[in-house]
Amino acid sequence: MTDEELRLLGHVAGKRVLELGCSDAQGAIALAHQGAHVIAIADGADDLDRARSAVELAEAKVELHHGDLADLAFIRADTVDAAFCDGALRDVEDVDRVFRQVHRVLKTDAPLVVSLPHPTLELIDEAADPPLLIRRSYFDRSENRRTVGDLFTSLTRAAFVVDTLLEPDSGTLPRTLILRGRKLGN
Repeated sequence: MTDEELRLLGHVAGKRVLELGCSDAQGAIALAHQGAHVIAIADGADDLDRARSAVELAEAKVELHHGDLADLAFIRADTVDAAFCDGALRDVEDVDRVFRQVHRVLKTDAPLVVSLPHPTLELIDEAADPPLLIRRSYFDRSENRRTVGDLFTSLTRAAFVVDTLLEPDSGTLPRTLILRGRKLGN
């Protein structure tokens, strides 16, 4: 997670922050070092092992869990101050379910920051000759692909208001899409 993404979470010292899909736990570690109580979920056993090793090496306090990103039953409703997901939604089939569960555990007006590969990046073959050869339709939703509109709609259906949309400049096409939604009331 970049500094820009971390700033979107606001001041985290003394707050409960949920990370969805930690693999190397670098975001969780950075937040823990800022004084947050971090709850991190790894959906793969290898990811959990990598995260556990990184947390121990960094001497950080991070509460690690293994499971599906939408299985948040172990967290009481309205008890989390902020949540983020750095790239892990790309592998999630039912992103609506994830957003609904995150909404349940977040406090009112708490942010959810989502970062993922920009949908336009998957349109091109960067190694092709000529460069930037389009290889699929932007609207091809196979293999968990989503448009920016799909993500916006999923967040609003889960009762989030999207207040930030960033596409960091990385050359010809944006490589990353960052969205911040805030939980509307219960």
